[in-house]
Amino acid sequence: MSFSFRISCFLLLIGLLSSCTKQPDLSGFDVNKFVQDEAGCQGSRGSQVDWLKSHKENLKGVSSNDIEDIFGKPDIQQLADRNQEYYVYFLEKGPHCDKMTNPSQAYSMAFRFSAIGLATEITFQRGLP
Repeated sequence: MSFSFRISCFLLLIGLLSSCTKQPDLSGFDVNKFVQDEAGCQGSRGSQVDWLKSHKENLKGVSSNDIEDIFGKPDIQQLADRNQEYYVYFLEKGPHCDKMTNPSQAYSMAFRFSAIGLATEITFQRGLP
């Protein structure tokens, strides 16, 4: 096998693997507004809760890397059983705005990721899941 053939096969494989992740339809969602309102402390994330709730099924199956690319770094990242993980995003202002380690019952959205890093559940609750 020639070197160029190997390189071509490698690039094709990389392309196929990267195209396997689900990309959600974000029409009608203001990504910049969400990301700029870090921890929901400016109060603008709350205006997008209805969109998030109505599109949560569309966000299932999305990789943790893609979720972070879309929504920004999670406000809280938790490890769970069996190599599962949670990304928590606060949707409103609360005690966490003064200090992130403060317990908060502010409205939040949590993504639960499987051991292979795909979103399996999206929940909305007060505080942490």
